[in-house]
Amino acid sequence: MTLDDYGALYGEALAPARIAVPEGTLLHRAAGEVLEMAIAYHSDGFAFLRSGDRVNALAAFAYGLGWLDAGSRLGLLEPSGAHPPETMDACIPESRDAHLEEKTHRYRRMLDAALGAVEAAADEASPLHAGAGEFHSAARAWYAEGADLLDAGDRAAALARFSYGYAWLDAGIRAGLFRVTGDRGLFTV
Repeated sequence: MTLDDYGALYGEALAPARIAVPEGTLLHRAAGEVLEMAIAYHSDGFAFLRSGDRVNALAAFAYGLGWLDAGSRLGLLEPSGAHPPETMDACIPESRDAHLEEKTHRYRRMLDAALGAVEAAADEASPLHAGAGEFHSAARAWYAEGADLLDAGDRAAALARFSYGYAWLDAGIRAGLFRVTGDRGLFTV
């Protein structure tokens, strides 16, 4: 899959997305914020792509799809779906190699720190506590896959996985699954 195809897939997944909880309910606001983030990063990704910044386009598309998928898994958005990063040819030119290197390693460090900077917010008897565990595990699994790909030299694929996993933590915070116990600056709160 090319980066352009990835952006098109994102658009196809985003087009039918709508808030699944009734207006006026407590979760409606959280659903609106999750959908807003997914829409914003779709737009940002294409703005980066048009300007020739394929590194930031890749990160934006993966991060935004992470928000969309996390919102779907939470039951805040429908239709339900999953769009995890696939193997792709991001066609990042050699002139952007240093940028890809820096951003991938920075996102790895940030996601690693973010994983240690949250804890479940809900009581252990609540289904939301189990949900926090699921979201943390998902982010940790995407971190591990990204680290393996980075070690193998595939920085673009690693960046996509770090970005996607990070979105699951950020969406989990917005939805009330997590409490930030570390550096709040690591999150979009």
